[in-house]
Amino acid sequence: MVYSPYLLKGQKALVTGGSSGIGEGVVRALAAAGASVVVNYHSDSEAAEKIVDEIKLANGEAIAFQADVSQEDDVQAMFAKMFQEFGTIDILVNNAGLQKDSSFVDMTLDQWNLVISVNLTGQFLCAREAAKEFLRRGVQPRISCAAGKIICMSSVHQLIPWAGHVNYATSKGGIDMMMRSIAQELAPQKIRVNSIAPGAIKTPINKSAWDTPEAEAKLLQLIPANRIGNTEDIAKAAVWLASDDSDYVNGTTLYVDGGMTLYPGFATGG
Repeated sequence: MVYSPYLLKGQKALVTGGSSGIGEGVVRALAAAGASVVVNYHSDSEAAEKIVDEIKLANGEAIAFQADVSQEDDVQAMFAKMFQEFGTIDILVNNAGLQKDSSFVDMTLDQWNLVISVNLTGQFLCAREAAKEFLRRGVQPRISCAAGKIICMSSVHQLIPWAGHVNYATSKGGIDMMMRSIAQELAPQKIRVNSIAPGAIKTPINKSAWDTPEAEAKLLQLIPANRIGNTEDIAKAAVWLASDDSDYVNGTTLYVDGGMTLYPGFATGG
């Protein structure tokens, strides 16, 4: 995909969990569209720095920053570094997330707390810091017609129940209501808040679901479009939601799932 380098020219973006998978795809797309990007990572500094180096080789601007988004001090330090380097923030992509799967009755409190802390509390902490800056700075008409944009990375499992993944599905359901509540509160200040809900996307987190012909065939039974998504499918949606082209879109979840939420089991009458 070729992006216009002027679409997000002059804008400053932060992508959490940006060193691999969907986050990496979003980082590269935002940079290609002209944004300066902070690549947040939790532990893989080598991967994050490689992405930064490649963006710079393409005449883009990027820095990497390690932070655990579930920790308030880490989040505040990350935003302070971003403001020191780039001056402000225009786009936040709340992407960091993880799974710790278990049957419900065997799920430990640690498994529950870890997933909720990273997937939901982490998005709250980052969105709060971004919103503070958006409100402080206000609209910069030459940069964007919005004071700021927050994109929450959710999942089809904010809608589809998922046995064996109660903590994950709960975190994504929470993201949906948090996103809509923040959007309702901040819309009068020209701040746009939306979500992307990916379906099955080929990333390291779900490799076991698609890396053999048998696994892929089973997964495709859930996808009317008959293909598994890739990170560029999500990245294109993120660029659009970050741009002024989507200025009248607020408080909405964009499902990028090949039709997974269409309940394909009912295609022949159930």
